[in-house]
This record gives sequence, structure tokens and C-alpha cells, in this order.
Amino acid sequence: MTRSHAAPDASSLPAEDLRTLASLPDCEHVDLLLPDMNGLLRGKRIVRAALEKVYADGVCLPMSLIATDITGNTVEETGLGYDIGDEDRICRPVPGSLRAVPWTPRPGAQLLLAMEDGHGGTFEANPREVLRRVLARFAERGLTPVVAVELEFYLFDQRAGADGRPRPTINPSTGRRNSSTQVYSMEDLDDYRGFTDAVAAACRAQDIPADTAVAEYAPGQFEINLKHRDDALLACDDAVYLKRAIKAVAQQQGAQASFMAKPLAGQAGSGMHIHVSLLDGEGRNVFAPAHEDAPADALRHAVGGLQRSLDDCLLLFAPHANSYRRFVLNAFVPLNDAWGYNNRTVAMRIPHSDARNTRIEHRIAGADANVYLVTAAVLAGMLHGLEHRFDPGPPVAGNAYAQTEVRTPHWRQAIADFMASEFVQAQFGERFRHIYGQQKLKEMHSFYTEVTDLEYAWYLRSV
Repeated sequence: MTRSHAAPDASSLPAEDLRTLASLPDCEHVDLLLPDMNGLLRGKRIVRAALEKVYADGVCLPMSLIATDITGNTVEETGLGYDIGDEDRICRPVPGSLRAVPWTPRPGAQLLLAMEDGHGGTFEANPREVLRRVLARFAERGLTPVVAVELEFYLFDQRAGADGRPRPTINPSTGRRNSSTQVYSMEDLDDYRGFTDAVAAACRAQDIPADTAVAEYAPGQFEINLKHRDDALLACDDAVYLKRAIKAVAQQQGAQASFMAKPLAGQAGSGMHIHVSLLDGEGRNVFAPAHEDAPADALRHAVGGLQRSLDDCLLLFAPHANSYRRFVLNAFVPLNDAWGYNNRTVAMRIPHSDARNTRIEHRIAGADANVYLVTAAVLAGMLHGLEHRFDPGPPVAGNAYAQTEVRTPHWRQAIADFMASEFVQAQFGERFRHIYGQQKLKEMHSFYTEVTDLEYAWYLRSV
């Protein structure tokens, strides 16, 4: 017998969310999700009957949740812990973000939250709010960014190897562990059809506009692309829900999906590529070239802004210790600030397309980064370039690794550059710069207090 649930008061829910809820008559619970600065989802699970109260009054969560470190501990240096008595803040639903959770044994839904600042406004350091403020500046100029997100990830066995390290999954078709690399292999996609079909079904149930899956450059590595949106906030919401769906489906099938930037030393890293075009008030793409042989000035200036803001924002693109292991030579990872057409060796690629779809593909961020903050940094850099009409120099044709100075970034320097950045302060606010910078500084200090197995292997006996 189907269990009936009391419907929340229609006056409390936005029309779009009310329609979603009506399409889920058997929904028993709702996950309330607050993405933190690391992109981890924190929050609460409530019964369906409590949803109306959440829309009407919000739900309280500790303010420190926004900036907990990667291990889930409060970072006292942010000023959000003991200094303020670990205060709660009201978190309210993001209108239109209610979506199904199709993989749980009992039907459920999920809902994004936005944290308030204690005075009725949105907390300025909330990652989604950081992006919203950048978008507001585009709107003031009569411009609308069109954004698409690409995410790479690995599928591993749920059980680690004897050495404690991740192992490739057993191929469902061959019965053997994957060991070869067949980029864009249709055979690999066929072998993992059960997984990709289940992810596709989860996306349809959640209205996530995923349209492409490919096998990438390493055993068990895949990429799933999202369709473009003319609402960058929704494009990032899609990515958050997609990541959650991929992890849940993998777990159901006895695997573990990882978005680590560099989980395997000898294999390709996983990136997060952000595609952006820019529409004016008439719906025209301002990046479209006026002449066949010359890039639009707006495109050149936007690339110039991305070049000049790269060092300031690198910590947003590469937030973790492991992020920097991805930056190795000849791995299709940018080690420069170059740009070029149809060229995967540069940081800012202009993909092959017709003029109407001319866009910038920003290739620096790892899949481990927070999609809201990455997109905010990309858009802020572009806007900075448009406002100051920066010149990016000529596009690079051919191998950019051989034509540019190879830069090997480091976590410590990225943190220092971020915390001293006037650009970050101006674009995202001093409070965000302080909280995010202190979070990463604490993580770095914690990371370097650990003694690794390699140190024992190298030094314990020999020195």
C-alpha cells in the first residue's frame, strides 16, 4: 500500500519546487544540502512533513560549517568557531533547487540551502553567494554568461589494495582489472554501460542536463559533460547534483567514484573544465568574431583578464595538497597562461565551433575544486579583462609546452598569493578572502605535520 504524505502548504513553496514535490508522491525524506568551501555537502535529513517549516522559517546550522577543513574540523582561525560561540545561522532553501534522490531504497528528495549572515542577508562567504555577486556585476553591464561544466573522475574498487592504495575496478565485461588506457574508447563505454546508464537515469530523474560521457586517458577514468546554461548558478547546481549522483551510483555498483585531482601518480589527473560564452542584451554572443580571421575584442580582453588573475585565483582552482600533483608536463594540464584555438596544451582554449557558439574553455581547475568558486573566479577574471581591455598576446598554435615557460605551481605559494591578493579582496570581499585563506592555511599546516610512508622508505634507515 502506498504511504500518503501531507503536502506542504503551497504558500510556502515556490511554484517550481511545488511541482517537483507533486511529482514525488512517495517521497519520505528530504536531504538539506549546504555546499561548504571545499565543495563537500553538509546539512540535515528531514521527513517530508517538515519541509513546509523549512521553507517558511529556514533551518539552523553552525556558521562554522561553511569553512570546516577537509577532515570536517572547525578552523578556529576563520573566526567562525569559539570566537563567536559556534553560533548557528539560519539557512533557507534555494528556490528551484528541490530535486529527486532516485538512488535511495526509500524515495527521497534533496534541496540546496543558502546561509544567512545574521541580519537577514545572505552570508557573503557562502560559495554560491560569491558567484551570485559576480553575476550581478555582469547583469549591471547587460551581459549574461552562458556556462557549461565538464567533470573528470575515476572509478575505483571499493576495497583498496594490500598497500592501502586505490585499485581499478574489475571490468564487468572481461572480469579482469583494467590496466590499459584507451582514450575515447567506445569499448570501454560499452563495458561500463551499466554504470553510465544508471548515471544517465539518475540525471533524468533530477533534471540534470548531462549529454556526453567519454572514457578518458587512464584506466577507469571517465568524463561526463553538462549542457550549457544561461544561468551560471543553475549550471553549478547541476554539477553539484551530478557529482553526488555519480558517487551514489558507483557505490550501488560496488565501486568508488573519486574526484581527486591526481589519485594515481603515473596516470592522468582529473580536471574541471569551465566553458563560457557571453551574451549581450540582444542575445548575441559578444565573443563571436566580427571577421573570420580575427578574434573579437571582447574575447581577447576576457582572456587577458584570466591571464592576469590566474595567480591570485590559483588556490580556488587547485585548493588541496593533491591538486598540485596534477600539474605535470605533457599531461594536457596547463603549465602556462597561454591561449589558443582548438589547442589542449593551453590554459584558455577556444574550442572549434561555429561563430555563434564561440566560447572560452578554462582548463586549469581540478575536479576536486568547488564548482561555484571556480566559476566565480573564471567569470571575475573575464570581467576584469573586459573592464580594463587587457591584451592577451597572440594565440599559441601547436605545442604550448615547447613555446612557453613551464610553470610548476605550489600550494604554499598559491595560499600566499591568494591571501595577499587585492584582486580577490575587490572581487569576492575581504571576509571571504580571510575565511578561505585561513581554511587552506590550516589544512596545509595539518598536512605537513604528517610523516608519510615515502619518508620512512627513504630516510628511516639511510640517514
